[in-house]
Amino acid sequence: MSKTKDRVTIYEVAAAAGVSLATVSRVINNHKNVTPATRKKVEEAIERLDYRPSGLAQALATSKSTNIGVVIPRANYVYISNMLNGLTEAARDRGYMLSIFVTSHNKEEAEAAMNRVITSHVDGAIIFDDELDVGDLQHISSYKVPVIAINNKITADKVGCITFGYENLFRQILNRYFEEGDKKMYFLHVHNAGRLLARIERSFVTTHIEAGRSYAILSSDDSYTKTYVDFLEFFKTTKSGYFLAYRDSLAAAIANAARDSGLRIPEDVEILSIIGTKYANILRPTLSSMFIDMQLVGRKAMQMLSDLMDDKLIQKHHKIESTFVKRDTTMF
Repeated sequence: MSKTKDRVTIYEVAAAAGVSLATVSRVINNHKNVTPATRKKVEEAIERLDYRPSGLAQALATSKSTNIGVVIPRANYVYISNMLNGLTEAARDRGYMLSIFVTSHNKEEAEAAMNRVITSHVDGAIIFDDELDVGDLQHISSYKVPVIAINNKITADKVGCITFGYENLFRQILNRYFEEGDKKMYFLHVHNAGRLLARIERSFVTTHIEAGRSYAILSSDDSYTKTYVDFLEFFKTTKSGYFLAYRDSLAAAIANAARDSGLRIPEDVEILSIIGTKYANILRPTLSSMFIDMQLVGRKAMQMLSDLMDDKLIQKHHKIESTFVKRDTTMF
């Protein structure tokens, strides 16, 4: 079996040429302060070893790592994956690498991730974690690390942000339903789901109180299987309602439990997915949902961070509005 060739490193080139890493980097980056003889030695070593320059070679010459730290709550949510796709595309176009730091909607883990970002000497950071507050983001910016915060409104000298417009549209959806529909609404409260869902839940309660409508908050695990089982039991006694679910998988669990209980959608049971993804249009019945293009969020965050690092970011707060897409699980 043939052996694959290991990638040659800048360290090997420096050793072969008898020079420092910084000298190799200066040759690669065409700096003028290298003597012709030294340049020739380095170029011959590069050719002989078949070396391909990496981001480290550029970093040694520019004092930049070309590395961006990204803090996210979890990578297994579809909407987070979509954001990472957008980030990755934009980072690749700009010559940056990404280091991912994952938390689990836990304050201590989020703070630990922040410390790892600081000590990893990244050029900048993109932070999407509901557990981090303004003080945490100010802490990292005090280390002169440019930061773009997602779903957290804060701006400073080295801090910009992207926020989501959900609450106003959410209230419009509810008030329109109050005019045309008569089912009782149920909001699925998911423990540790973050500040975005908490804000939407407060809007749900406030809007119902203002309209004088009855409502209920149902506690739910962030699990398709557990939610499906719970709603099979729920639908033994409750035969109608309008249910507002955190994301597509929980909405699908409600829909499947309703149909398996002999209930009709949307005549008996209506369902809205709050953080909709492409799966809202793939599932059957298709899910009515609120939607934000998270790939666009990722690309925009990387663009803003790149401009912030170059001191070119003028508009430090960018708001992306959600849209409502009516599909098969709601009447209106």
